[in-house]
Amino acid sequence: MLSSTPRGARLARLLAADQLRSWGIPSESATHIVAELAANAATHGRLPGRSFRLTLYVVGHTLRIEVADTRGDRLPELQVPDAHAESGRGLLIVDALADRWDVAEGPFPRKTIWAELCLQTPEPAPTGSGDTGG
Repeated sequence: MLSSTPRGARLARLLAADQLRSWGIPSESATHIVAELAANAATHGRLPGRSFRLTLYVVGHTLRIEVADTRGDRLPELQVPDAHAESGRGLLIVDALADRWDVAEGPFPRKTIWAELCLQTPEPAPTGSGDTGG
């Protein structure tokens, strides 16, 4: 659980980057997604004294990022902000970077925003045998 504050959102990004690095998973897109979802949880999903939860896991070739907060009454919507707005682009970034994302309503008052990234299957390393088949 992380505090629903800007500091908690920064910590979520740093912890995610560290975990992804330890798994050997490219982290640039994933950490951007974590940063946006955690910032949204700390800003829009905040209730005094309540925290948010970050979960990362890999199933097969898919990385799933989940951020759960306690503002189930405030479901996020993908919107195009005014060109001069200083905020409101977080879900646009998530939408651009993730292969899939959505919101799952949990037991009230919780909601979870999740995003998935398909991980590339690594190409087999050359064997170095020098055999050209000829």
